[in-house]
Amino acid sequence: MKPVKITDTTLRDAHQSLWATRMRTEDMLPILSDMDDMGFFSMEVWGGATFDVCLRFLGEDPWERLREIKRHVKKTPLQMLLRAQSLVGYQHYPDDVVREFVSLSVKNGIDIIRIFDSLNDVRNMVVPMQAAKMAGAHVQASVVYTISPVHTTKHYLETATALAELGADSLCIKDMAGLLTPFKAYELISLLKKELGIMIHLHSHYIGGMAVGTYLKAVEAGADVIDTASVPLAFGASQPPVETVVRAFQDTGYDSGLNLRQLFRIAKYFEALRKSRGFERGITRISDMRVFEHQVPGGMISNLVSQLEEQGALERIHEVLDEIPKVRAELGYPPLVTPTSQIVGTQAVLNVLSRARYKLVPGEVKAYVRGLYGRPPAPINAEIQKKIIGDEQPLSVRPADKLEPGMPKAVKDSMGLAHSPEDIVSYALFPQIAKKFFEEREQGVISKEETKSVKGSSGIAETKETKTTWLSKEDSNLNLQEIKELIQIIDETEISELNLESDGVKISIRKGPNQVAGVPVTAAARQVDRALGADPVVRVSPNVETVVANTPEAVVNANTEIISAPMVGTFYSSQSPDSDAFVKVGQMVEVGQIVCIVEAMKLMNEIESEFKGKVIQVLAENGQPVEYGQPLFVIEK
Repeated sequence: MKPVKITDTTLRDAHQSLWATRMRTEDMLPILSDMDDMGFFSMEVWGGATFDVCLRFLGEDPWERLREIKRHVKKTPLQMLLRAQSLVGYQHYPDDVVREFVSLSVKNGIDIIRIFDSLNDVRNMVVPMQAAKMAGAHVQASVVYTISPVHTTKHYLETATALAELGADSLCIKDMAGLLTPFKAYELISLLKKELGIMIHLHSHYIGGMAVGTYLKAVEAGADVIDTASVPLAFGASQPPVETVVRAFQDTGYDSGLNLRQLFRIAKYFEALRKSRGFERGITRISDMRVFEHQVPGGMISNLVSQLEEQGALERIHEVLDEIPKVRAELGYPPLVTPTSQIVGTQAVLNVLSRARYKLVPGEVKAYVRGLYGRPPAPINAEIQKKIIGDEQPLSVRPADKLEPGMPKAVKDSMGLAHSPEDIVSYALFPQIAKKFFEEREQGVISKEETKSVKGSSGIAETKETKTTWLSKEDSNLNLQEIKELIQIIDETEISELNLESDGVKISIRKGPNQVAGVPVTAAARQVDRALGADPVVRVSPNVETVVANTPEAVVNANTEIISAPMVGTFYSSQSPDSDAFVKVGQMVEVGQIVCIVEAMKLMNEIESEFKGKVIQVLAENGQPVEYGQPLFVIEK
């Protein structure tokens, strides 16, 4: 027996799983020194969705977050999650971008890099592992655990052996859906220890409730490190609570040595934060228990619920959950982890909503079938493959071998906006989002999900969400003070909705249910933030929703057809900020021609024209949130 080591996931995977990754840097700083004193094996604080969310929603520079955490955490190694060749994004990046990102991650404070590929395609892990080694980081290579006819013990041993031969310092079994049973964990870890003799780190999620039992048997089999979270951010889709796990091993040879009283002091801080921000506890719902059937991780279920709510089709969630295993089997049993979870989930949603399977296929699904994410665990259904890519042959080589270097273009395109090598890499990963962030940074006004801080009895800053709407005189002749007064009237009376119109700008103020602080605002609310321009500012109470529409009316007659948004998302008129628009007014389009991109569920969905004709109207602005069924283009036949 030997003491088990503990990695804390509270500041990365736990709040990503339960709080939509909405913990801010300012939320973390007051408790970092206490966490640093605990004696954790490591603290996972970066990577995964944190990078994207910092730029997209929180108005934070993710690199500065990492540097700030490193300034406060001086004893405990900092750990991050890396999606192999996809880094912290949702597509494969060129090798030079991978090397630069990994190098800068270590330079800015990362000590341990956990690397996984969503398909367990070891080819996609070679360059990230080499880059991490070269940068001086501890390389933790991951085997993604799932259940399918092809994911056998033999498969896991072969994958783990290949990763060990590549020079992994430790091996992680990544059980993102909580599917690993206690006795299967004992069998698998015993085998890996016997055959490889490498440090084993087990990562699991509570979801269906097996994770604590799985951890006990895993440690008994020889697992060296396990992942846990502080109890206010544990359970549900997150990890098991550290307090429970520490107590379970006390008075045995596996005792972690962590101080329970100190752990509860840390938990008290996060519980106060949870209450002040209105975040929910982790719970296991009946739909979560069905994970053993559909294998959908809890966080993915939350995303599906959000998507279906926005489409007005939440009652069809069970159809989607039934569709996901079918899509997964047809696509060769990819594990449901980012980005393949989004790929399978989005396709399942579209199959259900369109009432015709694979009628609408997102660009990422096409890319997956073409082999641009790597080798599927099993062959893709031939009929489905033909429906998606026709007679085109999928790649047989490592996807990144087909990519041109990305850093020179990122340097050129971000010139004048990027202030550092880190900025350039941010642009290389998320050009649309980074460009907007950099431009707003230059202007001194960064849009984000606003919070208003007040001092609570806990001694920490309590936050209550506000929505910020930017109004300018150029956009509206409505008196700003009058709008403020109208919003106050709606908020304080039983009036539920008020509509105004002035010079083509329509403002609808209506009461809505209280929103959970920190959860992404709806597409309609985001449209308000962007549609009306600059200052001054109106701050809207959390239970009042303001919707503004100044979109031109579509020209509809017997000679026109409408291309509408097939989903809620963000409209992009071009492939990247520096690219030409896919189509322009006056341009002829063919059936099947790409006319725009709608970003939804973190996937860039290429929208194709169903009609042949001339574009006579473009009804959405680049970067504008769009609703399901919203007209985007008018085509004259």
